[in-house]
Amino acid sequence: MDFTPSAKTLDYRKRLIQFMQEHIEPIEANYHKENRRLNPDDKWRTWEVPPVVAELKQLAREQGLWNLFLPDAELGAGLTTLEYAPLAEVMGHSLLAPEIFNCNAPDTGNMEVLYHFGSAAQKQQWLEPLLNGDIRSVFCMTEPDVASSDATNMQTSIVADGDEVVIDGRKWWSTGLGHPDAKFAIVMGLTDPDAAKHQRHSMVLVPLDTPGVNIERMLPAFGEYDAPYGHGEVRFDQVRVPKSNVIGGLGAGFKIAQGRLGPGRIHHCMRALGAAEKALQLYMRRGQERIAFGRPLLQLGGNMERVADMRIAIDQARLLTFYAAWKIDQVGAMKALTEISAIKVAAPNVLQQVVDEAIQLYGGAGMSHDVPLTQLFAVARALRIADGPDAVHRATIAKVELAKYRDPA
Repeated sequence: MDFTPSAKTLDYRKRLIQFMQEHIEPIEANYHKENRRLNPDDKWRTWEVPPVVAELKQLAREQGLWNLFLPDAELGAGLTTLEYAPLAEVMGHSLLAPEIFNCNAPDTGNMEVLYHFGSAAQKQQWLEPLLNGDIRSVFCMTEPDVASSDATNMQTSIVADGDEVVIDGRKWWSTGLGHPDAKFAIVMGLTDPDAAKHQRHSMVLVPLDTPGVNIERMLPAFGEYDAPYGHGEVRFDQVRVPKSNVIGGLGAGFKIAQGRLGPGRIHHCMRALGAAEKALQLYMRRGQERIAFGRPLLQLGGNMERVADMRIAIDQARLLTFYAAWKIDQVGAMKALTEISAIKVAAPNVLQQVVDEAIQLYGGAGMSHDVPLTQLFAVARALRIADGPDAVHRATIAKVELAKYRDPA
């Protein structure tokens, strides 16, 4: 295996870094300040996007830094999972950057679902405007009343009724539900409880203005509402949509989910490692500039050893993620379950570790909005739950490992 970046990756990476240095980094602090001013937590129904976002998105598109995640040379950059991974890491240095390049979750995953499994009509109605950045989307899977770490527990129903399907149930932690440009959700639910375990569920496209779709609230994560995106709770009350809105046919939900989550976890993990690099950068800057007891902070209390530990942890997790990306490209996500689960445990934990050390070094400032560390910590802690909690991924790894040692007899 060879993890040497391709010429295409190196070119895109250089251009991404230059764009971020010239256009995103100089305005990001003011963007977050303006965003908090425009979007108070208790007014989520009137959240709006700071105008600079549209300006930067247009500039990124003009420069060809657009839809880089999509493995299609006409609709995206045509990169493999491994080729895209270093670009996701670059974007992870900024909380704003993924949206600017139209490479943000959950839209990337939803676009991949529609690209790989959507009908021609679904692609025309929903994929095209997503690729153009004209709208945003939501993915509804987690539910409040069941242990969603076991996706087979979900209770929301998607039941055929003539030429329609009826969706009934409640979802929460649906990312992007508060965004003013969110137009539809991909909803996963139970269709046939008597079918085989992984053929019981379906995915369906639900426009958010459909009667019976009731967005009830946004949920705070560590006290932050993540405006203008939000993580919402939504009730589907006997919602009817055409059967043609079902993706890939009734009963195909789990197959689609596995296809969606494989590359998506690479994206998440590489962005997490980019964020870890950002936190380490802040740590080094603070440690060299701030003086205590007559010496720079880096020279006190074992901080130099912590730098070494963080460098080792980030580099180890990056190589593990490259390996998972390479294996997805070689044999597909379903044959890379151990590697995907391993990085899903490793990368967010590395990010959490590095951010925690940086907060400690910054002291009180590290818990403020003056630096992005509390936001990065929330990202890390949330990622240890989102897309499957650590315990589930460890169980997957252990199950595969155990199978290697079973007595053939």
